[in-house]
Amino acid sequence: MAFNLFSRRKHKIDNTSLKYGIGLVTYTDPKGMISEQFKTVRTNIQFSSVDKHLKSLLFTSSDPSEGKSTISNNVAVTWADQGSKVILIDADLRRPTVHKTFGVSNRRGLSNYLLGNATLEEIVQPTVVNGLYVITSGPVPPNPAELLGSLRAKDLLVRLTDKFDLLVLDAPPVNTVTDAQVLAARVDGTILVVPQGIADKAGVMHAKEALETVNANILGAIMNRVTEQKSGGYYGGSYYGGYYGGYYGTDDKKK
Repeated sequence: MAFNLFSRRKHKIDNTSLKYGIGLVTYTDPKGMISEQFKTVRTNIQFSSVDKHLKSLLFTSSDPSEGKSTISNNVAVTWADQGSKVILIDADLRRPTVHKTFGVSNRRGLSNYLLGNATLEEIVQPTVVNGLYVITSGPVPPNPAELLGSLRAKDLLVRLTDKFDLLVLDAPPVNTVTDAQVLAARVDGTILVVPQGIADKAGVMHAKEALETVNANILGAIMNRVTEQKSGGYYGGSYYGGYYGGYYGTDDKKK
């Protein structure tokens, strides 16, 4: 019974984000409690790789509708808010949301570029957030994994790294398709989004192992949809709207 309930809940969340995009609380309420916690997450990510300056981050999850787009998009906003030039890439070519979230055109995007039908200048779009740019997914192609694993995709990341302070990739779930693995092997760091009470422990472990197979640099996990009741006081009272949770490094014993 519980599994069916979570399935319906995830399906509803997924349909809503596909139709309307996700909520940019870091833009609409930049001084609110939730936004402050996103800034804390940003800081934790920045300090998670002390030996290397992070230029590209990939956000993914084990399964669909677990909040990876909400987390990645809002983290991108907080990074831009500190004065960085950031580009958010909708690398979920199958179920994109970035164009809906930021209210921009999806007529030309990542898929067009990877197919050789658009230039870099044609797919990079400014947003309402100062310093934040986006590359939408573009029309859904028949071969997303092949496009994302192509030399043209690899070259694109190199070109963007030269132009921007940070690349944020919103990637598909790991356990659904191979797209995230392909991209994770090419970025500086990967972060798993894990919703408390929804994500399956075996599924999360499988996703972690799949990423490790391609030698992805897993920086840690962000536990979202956390409530004080669920956490049992573990977070020490640091809750943000009963929705977003803490950031865990990969060496954290608390999973």
